[in-house]
Amino acid sequence: MSKAILIVAAHADDEALGCGGTIAKHVAAGDKVHVVFVADGVTSRGGAGQEDLVHRQRATENARNILGISTMAFLDLPDNRLDSLPLLDIIQPLEALIGKLAPEIIYTHHCGDLNVDHRLVHQAVMTACRPLPNSTVREILAFEVMSSTEWSSTGLAPFLPNLFVDISAHMETKMRALEAYALEMRAPPHSRSMEHMRSLAKHRGYCVGVDAAEAFMVMRVLR
Repeated sequence: MSKAILIVAAHADDEALGCGGTIAKHVAAGDKVHVVFVADGVTSRGGAGQEDLVHRQRATENARNILGISTMAFLDLPDNRLDSLPLLDIIQPLEALIGKLAPEIIYTHHCGDLNVDHRLVHQAVMTACRPLPNSTVREILAFEVMSSTEWSSTGLAPFLPNLFVDISAHMETKMRALEAYALEMRAPPHSRSMEHMRSLAKHRGYCVGVDAAEAFMVMRVLR
């Protein structure tokens, strides 16, 4: 029986960076994957304009088609300024989407990321997914996003993965999705480079005896 999966990402490209292979694996298994992007991902950049937003949206649509994502939603909240908003302004639209989509599994950001938007999205997800009676959400998993998770301050919670998803059969799909976001990728030895993303998947896979994997922290599992 197919499952409804929801990815709650702060910015377009976080879904491909953090769990692109896992998305492709869910789709191959017949699951319906939905993604919500909380912030616009562009407007905090100096000189960014409408053309930059259009290009990011086009890249997002290309990645969606590559990964097989069923639906996408955009909250269009201010990029890298989520800390300027009441947390309730993030929680309420997420609650509405979760109620509509009834996901069984949610993937989102790690609570200790350097990027403030990532941290607040995590907090909003955990609040929107309070374990109330009759909730459809049975699993909440946190992913890692290069150039944020590994750059975090030592004063924040470290990313300590305790769940690994074998993406060996879906690695090239993930890489194609990352290629769709070419303008967001960087040249090596930057950690958000194509080369490092492949190396990271190899490293996470080798940690558990497979060719390639994505790593997650379990926030909640109900069985």
